[in-house]
Amino acid sequence: MARRSRDGEIVMQSKHNKQLVPLAKHLRKEMTKEERHLWYDFLCSYPVRFSRQKVLGKYIADFYSAEANLVIELDGSQHYEDENMDKDEERTTFLEGYGLQVLRIPNNEVSRNFRGVCEYIDATVRQSLSQPTG
Repeated sequence: MARRSRDGEIVMQSKHNKQLVPLAKHLRKEMTKEERHLWYDFLCSYPVRFSRQKVLGKYIADFYSAEANLVIELDGSQHYEDENMDKDEERTTFLEGYGLQVLRIPNNEVSRNFRGVCEYIDATVRQSLSQPTG
């Protein structure tokens, strides 16, 4: 589950996540081409801090910003198969339960419209940061 820090930010409890940490480390080393592109050419130098392959509850998010309460998931073609769409919906619902917004971005958008993807992420982060915290 989640708890709130002193400044009201949602903090994921890690005690249930320890078994996912080695997988998250592996995924950081083996990022997809699209994940590498988004990370090295945009998110790693973005003014709002993002983490990559972050363990959140029972899932590993591709990219996560605690400050913006935002998860970014890059989806390959396998995510558009019925079974995987159901799993993604369950995952999104779980993460939204922590008060996080989840952006699902198709890999092919990163490849063919990188600037548009970056502008979309930036606009979403700005909107999130402008919201009053509850």
